[in-house]
Amino acid sequence: MKFEYELILCIVNTGFSDAVMEAARACGAGGGTVIHARGTANKEAETFFKITIQPEKEAVMILVPSAIKDDVLHALYQKVGLQTPGQGIAMALPVDGVVGLPRQNEKAEKTEKNEK
Repeated sequence: MKFEYELILCIVNTGFSDAVMEAARACGAGGGTVIHARGTANKEAETFFKITIQPEKEAVMILVPSAIKDDVLHALYQKVGLQTPGQGIAMALPVDGVVGLPRQNEKAEKTEKNEK
């Protein structure tokens, strides 16, 4: 099954979401959504005054055409990968349906006109 779009999810240290979007846009991606999160890995947790502090993270979701997915993932690896201060990890998930994008709106309008 071939998917027209993929959702790239990139999780980075707080403050690196702009770098994620710069890398993705350089490959042709549009906008993204940033969600504030926290890490849960025990080795990353620090104790300060008997309080466990978890590292703050940002999760960036970017919907991209499947044709540019590999380019975007490679750019993210180069700019914010695990070996960088952003310590990012990225993955792509296939998307089987999308509404609300300008291209989809144009297709729907053409279909409606053709049906009349």
